[in-house]
Parts: sequence; C-alpha cells; structure tokens
Amino acid sequence: MTHVVFYEKPGCGGNARQKAWLESAGHTLEVRSLLAWPWTADSLRRFLDPLPVADWFNRAAPRVKSGEVIPEALDRDEALALLLAEPLLIRRPLMEAAGQRMVGFDPTAVARWLDSPALLALDGRKTEGCAANAGGQPCPVPADE
Repeated sequence: MTHVVFYEKPGCGGNARQKAWLESAGHTLEVRSLLAWPWTADSLRRFLDPLPVADWFNRAAPRVKSGEVIPEALDRDEALALLLAEPLLIRRPLMEAAGQRMVGFDPTAVARWLDSPALLALDGRKTEGCAANAGGQPCPVPADE
C-alpha cells in the first residue's frame, strides 16, 4: 500500500477517524502536527494552489463558524497570510504521498488518489469537520501548539 504523510490537528477526533480508515485500508502513516509544522508560503501553497480559496479553510474553525473569517471574501494572498498566521484555519487533513498532495478527506477522491477501493465504503459518511463529542463540544486546541 501507500505511505502517507498526514498533517493533523493533534487530538482531533475527525483526524483520528481518518487515520484509522487509512490504516485499516493498509496504508502507513507519518503523522505530523498541522499546527506546529513550520509552514512557509511555498510549502503551504503546494497543497492549496489547485483549489479555490474557499476550499482552503476548515469550516469547523471557530472564526469561520462565527463569520469572523469569510473565506469567500478573501483573495489568495490574504487567505494564505491568514492561514500561515493561524494554522487552525487550514482545512485538514493535509496529506502527501508519492509526490502528490491532497487537502481534506473526501473518501472517493482519497480512494482514487491512493488507489484504495476499501475507502469507497466510507462514501456518504461524515469524513470531515469537527467530531464533536456527545455534549457538542469541539476537540480542544492542544496546549503546546
């Protein structure tokens, strides 16, 4: 199978499910903190450039959910500067394998990207966004980030 570099928010329940799905499909993971990684404009742009700006953002981020940050109102340079300053706003996971990159976790796209038909069974399931607990509280931001 494929070795995937997986950038996550440590402690995120959604990212934990995504990692488990990839591993159960036979992939190996190198997990990195999306929040602590030393991003540069160029390194982040390699993931984001193929997508429209609005797709760069984590829709479950508090500043996006509250309407304080409106991704559709930002141009590419403004959005990139904001994401570099506040990585919690980056849509996750970011993944890299065999020189190719992916943003977010759409099961059909990930299955095609990794040639992993087992992931197609996830189609229709909630695979992105905050996996809030039963009390409706989002995952905490790691204290060391």
